[in-house]
Amino acid sequence: MRVHIGTDHAGYELKEKVVEHLKEKGYDVVDHGAHEYDSLDDYPPFCIEAAEAVVADAGSLGVVIGGSGNGEQMAANRVKGVRAALVWNDSTARLAREHNNANVVSVGARQHTVEECLAFIDAFLETPFSEDERHQRRISEMDDYDEAHRK
Repeated sequence: MRVHIGTDHAGYELKEKVVEHLKEKGYDVVDHGAHEYDSLDDYPPFCIEAAEAVVADAGSLGVVIGGSGNGEQMAANRVKGVRAALVWNDSTARLAREHNNANVVSVGARQHTVEECLAFIDAFLETPFSEDERHQRRISEMDDYDEAHRK
């Protein structure tokens, strides 16, 4: 599976570890930056690029990382077709995939240890969507709203 990843300076160190970890697990990782530490960079371009790549690359998933993960999730969710979920434990990581069919996971590098972040990302990537009708119905309701109101 291909995994697209993006971050700014706040998640740069974690991103480097995540890329290495995922490659060791056999994932095809595409790093959308940041490619160097720059305390003045901004997260939206990196997260939006990773999110756009997920939408364009059927079957892939994405990871966005920031200090809190909040803004990164918001940036990724600006991309039509993205369902980015901020996760903070194993349960939220698994439920994001199982119930919401999220295709991008967001983690806060300043909120958790490296080991915790890796575990959340692993749980997200390893959990399939349940395909339960009630969950698909809810996703479709959000998609319908988005389609009717996006300019």
